[in-house]
Amino acid sequence: MIIQTKAYARAGLIGNPSDGYFGKTISFTIKNFSAKVTLYESPRLIIRPQKCDRLEFDHFCEFLDDVHLHGYYGGIRLIKAAIKRFGDYCRQIGRTIDRNFTIEYDTDIPIRVGLAGSSGIVTATLRALMEFFEVQIPKPVLPGIILGVELDELKIGAGLQDRVIQVYEGVVFMDFDKERMVRDGFGLYEPMDPALLPPVFVVYHDSLAEGTEVTHNDLRSRFNRGEPQVLEAIKRWAELTQRARDLILAGRGREIGPLMDANFDLRASLIHISLGNRSLVETGRRLGAAVNFAGSGGAVVGCYDGDPLRLRRLAEGYAELGAKLIVPQIT
Repeated sequence: MIIQTKAYARAGLIGNPSDGYFGKTISFTIKNFSAKVTLYESPRLIIRPQKCDRLEFDHFCEFLDDVHLHGYYGGIRLIKAAIKRFGDYCRQIGRTIDRNFTIEYDTDIPIRVGLAGSSGIVTATLRALMEFFEVQIPKPVLPGIILGVELDELKIGAGLQDRVIQVYEGVVFMDFDKERMVRDGFGLYEPMDPALLPPVFVVYHDSLAEGTEVTHNDLRSRFNRGEPQVLEAIKRWAELTQRARDLILAGRGREIGPLMDANFDLRASLIHISLGNRSLVETGRRLGAAVNFAGSGGAVVGCYDGDPLRLRRLAEGYAELGAKLIVPQIT
């Protein structure tokens, strides 16, 4: 039996980066990109490395380019940690893991630009393990297990948003209310009709790659210290997200642009934004779009009036920066 699973890239529309701090967010999956996992039974347990796990290079510059793009780790540590976490869960529910397998992966999700490439590998891996061992993990619970792979096993700062949208897919409004999280262990996850969104685009730039831990680790320490500016910002991000959700469900999705702009402006007042990342936002705004960070940095999400000419101008403007614009396939 050969099992093949996948998880899609995602963009945070609004609410970033409040998902790790009892905030609210709206995200959508981007089916243009995915992480794919293949798993099949074998005499030994084997994890096969892929191109971003390479250890041989033709020359020093090639090595430097690889480290800049992929960081110091590829997908192997994510898969190992996911298998370990899955094993822990199975022990908790009294299931015995008694079969060996070979697992391999491939991904075309742009790396380290805030489009959930790492969590995509973990999500696809857990889906394959669940199918192989015939273990059902409740849908609301699964994102927390996926988050634990990076947060607890690998000590990578992150939030639930990526994992929730990759489990549920489509468009989801998420409310990580503290009381609910403590009581249930998960938040309120409300699927929304993608057709209600305004016309959106996503832009990413490989050279602006920056791991999510760069944002979350600093924000976490400030949140834990109770810094008033951080606490107020998280409250404000939640308010913006709630307003966007209400507008979208009322059929007024084209009115959320100012809320997205306000989301980024608040972030920029709180967290250092590199010149390259700031240019991704300013270029879109200059050309008539509302723009917000799609994640940790390196990619932005924008909404516009739906004019094809405007979209073409946006694509040309971003191309001059060396960035790529895509129209996301959400449904």
